[in-house]
Amino acid sequence: MSTYLANAPGIQSFNKETIEKKPVKKFQEADPYRALKQGIWAYFLLLIFEGALRKWFLPGLATPLLIIRDPLALWLLVKVWQRDLLPSNIYIVGTITIATLGIFTATLIGHGSLPVALFGARILLLHFPLMFVIGRIFTREDVIKMGKVTLWIAIPMTILTALQFYSPQTAWVNRGVGGDTAGAGFSGANDFFRPPGTFSFTNGLTAFYGFVAAYIFFFWFDSKTINKAMLIAATIGLLIAIPLSISRGLFFQVGVSLAFSILVISRKPQFLGKLILAIAGMIITLIILSKTSFFQTATGAFTERFESANDIEGGLEGVLIDRYLGGMFYALFGETQTPLFGYGIGMGTNVGSMLLTGSTVFLISEGEWGRLIGELGPLLGIAMIIIRVSFSAKVAMASYKKLTKGDLLPWMLVSYGIMMVPQSQWAQPTSLGFSTLIGGLMIASLRAAPSTEPNNLQPEITPTNI
Repeated sequence: MSTYLANAPGIQSFNKETIEKKPVKKFQEADPYRALKQGIWAYFLLLIFEGALRKWFLPGLATPLLIIRDPLALWLLVKVWQRDLLPSNIYIVGTITIATLGIFTATLIGHGSLPVALFGARILLLHFPLMFVIGRIFTREDVIKMGKVTLWIAIPMTILTALQFYSPQTAWVNRGVGGDTAGAGFSGANDFFRPPGTFSFTNGLTAFYGFVAAYIFFFWFDSKTINKAMLIAATIGLLIAIPLSISRGLFFQVGVSLAFSILVISRKPQFLGKLILAIAGMIITLIILSKTSFFQTATGAFTERFESANDIEGGLEGVLIDRYLGGMFYALFGETQTPLFGYGIGMGTNVGSMLLTGSTVFLISEGEWGRLIGELGPLLGIAMIIIRVSFSAKVAMASYKKLTKGDLLPWMLVSYGIMMVPQSQWAQPTSLGFSTLIGGLMIASLRAAPSTEPNNLQPEITPTNI
């Protein structure tokens, strides 16, 4: 009987098809860092939608939601440290040392408030090291995936921005933090306000679209990896968002990403056709949009803002010297009587100002370098500035090496990161979040190949040897 069954046609057919032609699939090994990656994605989503929670959905929790990403950053750091994956380098060690010393100097000889000191120190103790955690856990494929999601988000973000631009400040879409019916828009031009999108303040929208621009230029060079219709829609969204934002800073950031794209051609002429195609498409889109009253109104407000700001602050000098350099020269070499160890870490933040004086005013400096030196003093402040600048320079040089080998992703991300990491206002939570995110993505993009094993790194730069 057993011999008959073994030789039966049906059994033979089953054995042949099932065993020989259809071998049992091996289960793919689960990503051991899935939970950590999910934490990074949660950080990203909270960065984008934190303002929406504070304005529209949970206005009663607006104050605690201000630091909603802090516990997540702490959790990621602890988990990575427990698994012996937290990289050790001069940047992390130096930053933690400066933050720790800053807490002591602030409470002993500075403003004297421990809560204010801890709030200020969390920037350096949590978010700066998180850059290297993202760089170690994320792979190149994760970086590209986040770019695709960002472009998808940019499309409805532009629609929301248009609604905010053309709606009165009393409208629901323009409500401020805590459900403030006075509106979240900031002074713009031609009786229009600068819209904040899903963010608490308008600087968030500028930072978001700068982030979008870097990815858009990359995907135009590498369009095979993305849905073409979505890329075109996101590009049109960016072009519309520039005048709607009434932000010279965004216009300047897009110009920087464009300049980085042109440098790509100088090293890799084979990409010239793709860049010409992308620019031609943008020009045609602008020509079409310029015929609509919707776009004309926004462009008129943007142009008015641009011209009036140029008269007050200066043109390129005002944007480049004042906005990008952020008072760097004055912070380092201007006349100042800042104490040796500063006035105390955290004093230059809005929360610190509120706790110390009961109102949100700039107690030290609106410029980032001036804030660092004012809070920490010349010694520690300049040391922190050096860390941020040298980190950015190291990543930029490594990205350029990647560019010479035909890898454009790190280079295009640097076009945004070089504007954010060295000098953006980390006292403002949204700017801090985008700086942290792009810092980590730049490191992760430098990986030689996608890998689920964080220790299997073969780029010119890693979270450990940076």
